[in-house]
Order: sequence, then structure tokens, then C-alpha cells
Amino acid sequence: MTQLNTPYPSTAYLTGFLRSREVTAFQEDLALALVLRLLSAEGLRAVAARIEALPAAKHSPSVQAFVAQQAKYLSTIGPVIAFLQGRDSTLAHRIVARNFLPEGPRFNTLDVYVDDEGGDPLGWAFGALGLHDRAKHLATLYLNDLADVLRDAVDSRFEFVRYAESLAGSQPTFDPLAEALAAPMNLVDETLRDLTSEALARHAPTMVLLSAPFPGNVYAAFRIAQAIKAQDPNIVTVLGGGFVNTELRELKDGRVFDYFDYVTLDAGERPLLALMEHIEGKRSRQRLVRTFLRDAETGAVRYVNMVEPDVAFAEVGTPTWDGLPLDRYLSLLDMLNPMNRFWSDGRWNKLTVAHGCYWKKCSFCDVSLDYIGRYEGASAKVLADRIEAIVRETGQTGFHFVDEAAPPKSLKALATELIERGTGISWWGNIRFEKTFTPELCELLADSGCVAVSGGLEVASDRLLNLMKKGVSVDQVARVTRAFTDAGIMVHAYLMYGFPTQTVQDTVDALEYVRQLFENGCIQSGFFHRFACTVHSPVGQNPEDYGVTLQALPPVTFAKNDIGFHDRTGVDHDALGSGLKKAIYNYMHGIGLEEDVRSWFPFKVPRTTVARHRISRALSQRG
Repeated sequence: MTQLNTPYPSTAYLTGFLRSREVTAFQEDLALALVLRLLSAEGLRAVAARIEALPAAKHSPSVQAFVAQQAKYLSTIGPVIAFLQGRDSTLAHRIVARNFLPEGPRFNTLDVYVDDEGGDPLGWAFGALGLHDRAKHLATLYLNDLADVLRDAVDSRFEFVRYAESLAGSQPTFDPLAEALAAPMNLVDETLRDLTSEALARHAPTMVLLSAPFPGNVYAAFRIAQAIKAQDPNIVTVLGGGFVNTELRELKDGRVFDYFDYVTLDAGERPLLALMEHIEGKRSRQRLVRTFLRDAETGAVRYVNMVEPDVAFAEVGTPTWDGLPLDRYLSLLDMLNPMNRFWSDGRWNKLTVAHGCYWKKCSFCDVSLDYIGRYEGASAKVLADRIEAIVRETGQTGFHFVDEAAPPKSLKALATELIERGTGISWWGNIRFEKTFTPELCELLADSGCVAVSGGLEVASDRLLNLMKKGVSVDQVARVTRAFTDAGIMVHAYLMYGFPTQTVQDTVDALEYVRQLFENGCIQSGFFHRFACTVHSPVGQNPEDYGVTLQALPPVTFAKNDIGFHDRTGVDHDALGSGLKKAIYNYMHGIGLEEDVRSWFPFKVPRTTVARHRISRALSQRG
């Protein structure tokens, strides 16, 4: 599972491409189907039956709350799902009254919002008129309570987004997954098996492609393949997706091929064309493209890659959402964060402006891999044609451009084309905060429908930005983000801590820069995440250039991605992280902007060396 509010785009891309080549193709979102079946009255009754078999001593607080309010959960689950699907908006009035939904431990988080006089716990977040948003947030807490019940009573690995990801992410061997797949099925497994069987009955496929974009998709992908092979071993199963492209590039474990006949790397169009020709007897196995398979005679894993040009980005066809239940996705409001709202609330048509990254220099990024390193665009006319076709098909005008960093020249051309056509869409996406985004360009993008952008400020330190080859400065970021804000476009900053050689002083200074960016109206949203080194990044490939030494990895036969490292600074970044996250959470709500940044840390840190008005001075100057 990735998101519950909108389909992950890989199946839409490939279905559109295959149909453009006159291949009969259908798509299913079994992740959404799994959640909807579990979170139904019938599903919760099945959960309750599993709970009855548990000793009372193993009932967690979440399970206890469910048992105590079981009748209420059974009567409310259907209406809540309908509300989150946008089919029953008037239910918001009952939800916000706080006497309709059963409330479990997740609702305890609301206590931290109550003011000293016992005032409205959500008023600070949603104001006096945010009835629907309040209801959506409460309904999301309700679903999270049920997810906790599933985790505690049915499957300890269950989560809506990162389901069983520890079985796959950077796992050097297939053993953890093999053991899990050999274990008796629990209720989640059985439900997924049944959904798989129903999908096979609907479509009678000869080949099934499974996309696993993240580690949290992998266990379920293998369970689906297991169910397919149990029902009909002759159906060809193929695994691809982001997880495969980043983590399985050195795959050697033959047990993977008990479930999948083939595993393909990178952009899927060319490997699939070659694979279909092979299965039809028109191409030998030696002429496959970027494909792992198991040798029938020796049992050894082979990687076959006859070099052929990839299908041009302009010729991959228009994505299609045909077959996906667009009216059944759930709009959630989990984190009270403006950018999280774009991620989890509402259904967005996902589209790529260009393949790869036009910058492809950042030292923390997987620049050596195809999804970053092979940059290829399409004309504004082709992109606008795709957008119009998708709007006609889905009836929805919201677009999320999912590029690693959408190129400014392409965005300018696309914006001009959209305005000339009067397309009338809303869109958002990820960019680099580079000086090309002038106030004039930001206004143009806003006129074309841009409502939000996100970009990497990362460490908010000119020294470290230069080390990571980000190609921007703090002053430049301030001017660009303010230009977007002035154009009415919401700005989210991705922030990073724990980068090689980052000192405590660097971290304190970075937080001061962030405080000033919020104070001066440059950004409205942000999130700090801990730096992780991958084997495909410049840091992972040339650690000596960044003052770190890598930890030795065990022999790898399955997944390889994250790698530990030793930084000679010896800074306890985990201890700093909690203060950074607390600070930015408050900044997003206009709280504590006048406070000394040291107050966010529960231990002594040095005074910032950043001038108090550094960002305001930068804004007064032209870059």
C-alpha cells in the first residue's frame, strides 16, 4: 500500500502504454480493495472473531477499546468510509460533535491541542469554519485506531503505508520474506488471496505484472504472486517498480522465482515489449532487456540485458485510469501539515513532465540510476494533450506532477500552452528552488493552475548545500520561495539533518534559517527527515569525498540500498531530530516564531551564528 486517496501511477502508465501498442491490458488496485474489505462491517466482524481467540492478557489498549465499543464500530464503519469517499458529506456534522465515532487511543493526541482554559482542541488548526476538515481529521484518527487493532490482533506488520516493509527494505537475504511467506496465513493474507482470486476470475490473464514501488509493497506483492501460482502456475508473473529498481539490482536468490517468472529493472516499457515477444516465441531469452530470470537447468539467477533504446518519453502514450475505482479512494487528513494535505486528501491525476532529473547532481540522490540519470522530456503540446485526455477520462482536473524535480523551462512552456487552451486544471509538483523561477514565471505558473510546490532546502546551510551539489544558496531559496508565495502558491520545504560533516552548530543555524523563512512568509510548510546514505548516491559511491567511512555490508543476494556510515563529527543527530521536528511543527502554525531556536532542544546547544535579519535582507536584494 502506498496512498489511500489516489492510485499509484505506475499501473496507469503501463496500462496506457500497452494499450497504445494494441495489447489487451487491465489494471487492479488490490491495496485499496484490501483496505476496503477489512474496513467494512463484515471485515470488522472477522477481526472480532480473531480477537476472541486471543488471551485477554494480549489485548493492547487499541484492542481493548475496540472490544468495548465493538457495536459502535460495526455501525459506523460503513458511513465513515462513505464520508471519506466523498459520498456523504453531511455526516461531518455528527462526526465533529464527538458523540458519533467510537474513540480509541489515537484520539488521545487531541489532548495536546487543548488550551489552558480547556478550549476547542482543533480550533487552532481548522478555525471556526473548518467543519469538513475537522470531521475528516477525526475520521482519519478513527481509521488509524482500526489499523492499530489489525496490527495488534491480526498482523503485527500491518500499516496503511509501510506494511511489512522491514521484511524487504535493504534486506541482504530473502530469508525474512521466505519465512513470512511460508507461515500460516492470517486474516490479511487470506483477504488478499481472495481478492487476487476474484481479479483472476474477472480478467483471465495470461500475464500479471506487479508493481512494488516501496518496501512496504513487497510482502503483499509476493503474497499475490503466491496466490496466482497456486491457482494457475501457467500464468506468467512479473515484478517491477521502484523497490526493484533501487534495491534488487544485484539479485541472486533463486527463491524469488518461485513466485515471479521474471523481474525487470527501470522503465518498464522496453523490457515488457521484449518479454512479450519472448513469450510469444518471437524473441530468444538471450535477447531480453533488463530482466532477471532463473536458469531452468542450473537454478542460478541470470540477468539478461540486450541493449536496446528505451521507448521515447514522448511516445509512451497517455496514462489511463480505466478500471480503477476512482470513486472509492479515501481522502484522509492525518498530519496537520499543509503539504500532507496534498498527499493524502483528494484524488490527483499523477503525471510526469519529464523522465529523470535535469539536474542530477545532488550527492544524496540515486543519480547513477535510470529514474534519475536518464533525462528526457516531451513537448508542451504532447503534455497538454495528455492532460486533456486524462480530464476527459476521469472528470477530475487536479494533477500531481510526480517528477523528481520538474524542469522550469518545461513548466514555462506547459503553463503557456495550458493558458492558451483554457484548460483550467489545478496542479502541484516538486521543483528545485533555482533562480530561473522568477516572480514573473511564478505568476505564469499560478495563472496556469499551480497551487503548490515542494522543493529541497535540505540542510539550509550554504557550506553543506555546496557539498551536496544542490546548486542553490539559502538567499536564493528565500527569494524564489517568496516569489512563489507572492503568486499565491503554497511552498513546502524538504529539510534534512544528519548529512555528512553536519555539526551541531550547522543544525542550529539551519533551524534559524528555517525560522526566518517562515517568519518572512517564504514557506508555509516543511518537514525534517534524517539523511540516509544509499549505495547508488555519490556519498555511497565516493564516501571519502564527504568525510565519512561506510560500514561493511554482509553478502547480498536480495536487497541492497541503505548503507550505514561513520561521520567523524560524532554528532547525535537523533537527539537533535526531535527538537527540529517540534520546532517546524509549531512554525507551520505560527507558533514560537519569536523564540530563540535553542528553546526547542531539551539540552544545551550553541547560539546561532546567523544574523537575526539575514533572510529579510536577502529578500530586499535581487539575486
